[in-house]
Amino acid sequence: MEIIANVTEGVIKKAAKTLKDGHLVAFPTETVYGLGADATNETAIARIYSVKGRPADHPLIVHISSINKINEWAVDIPEYALKLTRDFWPGPMTLILKRSELAKNFITGGQDNVGLRVPNQPVALALLSEFESLGGHGVAAPSANRFGAVSPTTSLAVSEEIGNYLDANDLILNGGRCNIGVESTIIDCTSSIPTILRPGAITLEMVEKSIGIKINTKGLDSHIKASGLLASHYSPKARVRLNMPAKTGEGFIALANIPTPVGAHRLASPANVEEFAKLLYEALRDGDRLNLDEIKVILPDGSGLVEAINDRLVKSSLRAELY
Repeated sequence: MEIIANVTEGVIKKAAKTLKDGHLVAFPTETVYGLGADATNETAIARIYSVKGRPADHPLIVHISSINKINEWAVDIPEYALKLTRDFWPGPMTLILKRSELAKNFITGGQDNVGLRVPNQPVALALLSEFESLGGHGVAAPSANRFGAVSPTTSLAVSEEIGNYLDANDLILNGGRCNIGVESTIIDCTSSIPTILRPGAITLEMVEKSIGIKINTKGLDSHIKASGLLASHYSPKARVRLNMPAKTGEGFIALANIPTPVGAHRLASPANVEEFAKLLYEALRDGDRLNLDEIKVILPDGSGLVEAINDRLVKSSLRAELY
């Protein structure tokens, strides 16, 4: 496994060939780092599942370079879905669409739909474009961490999390810290009205403004399987507790205007909601690096991106209750 910090044009060509040859490449997106493989190569995809320890029926998101590739992977695409792609791609939005023949069961978890995204990050887009120039169709890329753990937002976090599971032919591309820091919004577009399955930086209000109709938020009767929808997810080794005062020796994360309790380890003091999202996962990892037993987090108030932050933290806090 090689970590490459200076991502030049030559490095992009090497990484694209690495994918085409059936190996894995971890790369940055604007949300989190992804662990990529050729989305049409069943053997390579099996390695993603092995490295992550991911259940075989848990579908993967296919990353493509532009809206022009959407018809390779999806059929019967609603007009509202095309409007969303025009407004928010490249960007932190994944659409669940009815799959084409190209999208096999080993990508979709056996479902009749597929998740697609065009990331908004220069290294990711260059890699996808170069891979497609070699005859590739798309790169499947879940977050580059062990299943259920905290998603990585730096190449160091990728190496710490899964470096021991990668082999000599795999690559990690260092593209700096991810700009957004929480995973993409997932929108089910397989029905006449779209449904937000996972909140993210593309908010409910933004979606409704784009397509001009009221949409659904995820209900208990949702039949779609997609990334990050399990009750417990995004969990560090430390126990996460929400809206509780931190005690001496415990970790503490809150907006900067909230003072640190005496004796607590301040892991992050974001100035605003955007910074909260960007710093959150690395702060949780810092708690593990300090071998803390508990991390207390004061949830931010509001809507929009706040809903994504709170979604991740609630799922993070549930691990101790479920296991």
